[in-house]
Amino acid sequence: MNSFVRWSRVMRMALCAMVLASAAAVAQEASDGPAIGPETNLPVPRFVSLNAAEANVRRGPSLSHRIDWVFKRRNMPLQLVAEYGQWRRVIDHDGQGGWIHYTLLSGARTVLVTETPTPLRTLPDPTAPENAILEQGVIGRLGQCEPDWCQLNAGGYRGWVPKSDIWGVTLEELRD
Repeated sequence: MNSFVRWSRVMRMALCAMVLASAAAVAQEASDGPAIGPETNLPVPRFVSLNAAEANVRRGPSLSHRIDWVFKRRNMPLQLVAEYGQWRRVIDHDGQGGWIHYTLLSGARTVLVTETPTPLRTLPDPTAPENAILEQGVIGRLGQCEPDWCQLNAGGYRGWVPKSDIWGVTLEELRD
């Protein structure tokens, strides 16, 4: 057997082992709840926001990896799903993403309005008066969250929106 065929088999076996290990880690995480990031000791996955007006999103965790995307919206909410050294793997509300250097991210919580029109109400009640009407794509700073409602600051207005109308917070999440 020539050395290339032997090398090819070894590489396939190594790839299979990595896939199995990754699947086992995902299954373990699903049973135990959120994992803790190896670099930050913070929960993974978690929500963060883009701290730059423009950020290259790479295929892998280094400058030598190809740029797949460029995020161009400061304060855009992202879900951080992995950590590796100074790199963070993130996804946006469409499920697109990749690796970003940690300095381009912030722990400040923002959300993206996904439904239009979304009334920004004075109280967490569907019959409360409206402060404003938010269009799809508006980014707001996240405040307090109750079981079904979250408080937002958006465009100079403050109020409450249903959790079902925003992306950047889990349905189970409560915030004071």
